[in-house]
Amino acid sequence: MDLCSLIERNAAFAPDKAAIIFEGNTLSYAAFSARIEQTARALKAEYGVGRGDRIAILSLNRPDYLVLLYACARLGAMLVPLNWRLAAAEQLFILSDASVKVLVLEQAFAEILPALKQSLPDASIVGLDFAPPGGIVFDAPLARARGDGRNPDSDLGCPLLLVYTSGTTGRPKGAVLRQEALLWNGVMSQHMHGLTSEDHVLTVLPFFHVGGLNIQTTPALHHGATVTIHRRFQPDATLSAIAQERPTLTVLVPAIIQAVTDHPGWASADLSSLRAVSTGSTIVPPHLIDRFVARGVPVLQVYGSTETCPVAIYTRLGGDLSRAGSTGLAGLCCEAVIIDDSGTELPPDTPGEIAVRGPNVFSEYWGHAEATREALQDGWYHTGDIGRRDADGYFWVHDRKKNLIISGGENIYPAEVERVLMEHPEIVECAVIGRPDPRWDEVPVAYVIRRAGCSIEAEELKAHVLTQLARFKVPRDIVFVDDLPRTALGKVQHFLLRQLDQPARPQGETS
Repeated sequence: MDLCSLIERNAAFAPDKAAIIFEGNTLSYAAFSARIEQTARALKAEYGVGRGDRIAILSLNRPDYLVLLYACARLGAMLVPLNWRLAAAEQLFILSDASVKVLVLEQAFAEILPALKQSLPDASIVGLDFAPPGGIVFDAPLARARGDGRNPDSDLGCPLLLVYTSGTTGRPKGAVLRQEALLWNGVMSQHMHGLTSEDHVLTVLPFFHVGGLNIQTTPALHHGATVTIHRRFQPDATLSAIAQERPTLTVLVPAIIQAVTDHPGWASADLSSLRAVSTGSTIVPPHLIDRFVARGVPVLQVYGSTETCPVAIYTRLGGDLSRAGSTGLAGLCCEAVIIDDSGTELPPDTPGEIAVRGPNVFSEYWGHAEATREALQDGWYHTGDIGRRDADGYFWVHDRKKNLIISGGENIYPAEVERVLMEHPEIVECAVIGRPDPRWDEVPVAYVIRRAGCSIEAEELKAHVLTQLARFKVPRDIVFVDDLPRTALGKVQHFLLRQLDQPARPQGETS
């Protein structure tokens, strides 16, 4: 049995049931299962895809994103979702690091292809909505493929997702999630939401995030429910879909909740179909939760990360939602504890690091044995997040991973931005921190020491960063300073910079 078996069984039980609704078109479970089989057959026959091979996708949300995921499950292959918000240089690094065999992409992102042919000349290119130079349009190999679309060596123990997270050392790392991780993640989502085949999930989060893919979308499909997909989030389209499509569940990160509830149509929007809204990705401001609760919609919180698939700790529909700020209890199929630096479990209400263990946890960082050993110790994933747990087992998250910035639901690691800044010849040293922002939760800010006699300005530095990184990672402000706060060993103390930045900011700040 592999993960795709769940789709096939749902197709047998309810072939005409709507699996996916997308831009006015409905894909039944029978049609969804047939499309998966056809795609798996094409990948195997045309490209020799088998167990362990990597298939990358660079696309906005669309049904074939999910088709490729389950086709990979049939073949024992791995899907590599690419963040379309990243700069081409970042995407190329991931494609090379993963040694992808096939890249499937939309025409909107075709600018990456010339450079890809230089770095990965043997990779096959498939266009979802166009015929790329030197490649083929997606439906062509599907139409002519013959033979068996299965791999007898594929099972739930096979790696299925290779999801890259921004690297604390300046380069992203690929977290490997097995098929069984998605299976058990789905069980916990069902428990969290009371999910049944009668539910209708609205997905507006991007599939390149495990949050968009796995908090509700894949669990809904595993349980025979219906999923409406939006290409990307738009506040008016989301409110319209809630009123007209009448979904029962959706996931909205805090920045999206802010955008939806600030929209002029919010006050009159019909939310009556929603059983609950789930949120996470960062510490959730209580006032955002209150906006939905005031409209009669319960808000569930989920804590996790790419490495936990992501469902790990959550509040449950029908459960205790009265503990202000709590992200809930350890999930039905995993364990969570608070530990000190030596790995010893701490008593209730004592702050420490959150550690998670269970079948939903990733198996390794791709090609990074040392990083894997650091993160996974005796089966426990050390998250780097600081929190506490009360005597009843409820968790609160106090701080995020060291120096991590979460802007509009996107992770930004300062080391990655610092690495690019330091490539500029006029920069001696720099440090990047997060600054609170009413719209995005946080935005990156860079403190920079220029070389003696140099007079580079903020906008030039921002333009330099933009050549290598996505726009959301470009520092909102550049603060030129003469020195940075350091430890006795000379290490920059980011937490002191954050204190300096709020509320009094240093002189010389440039916006």
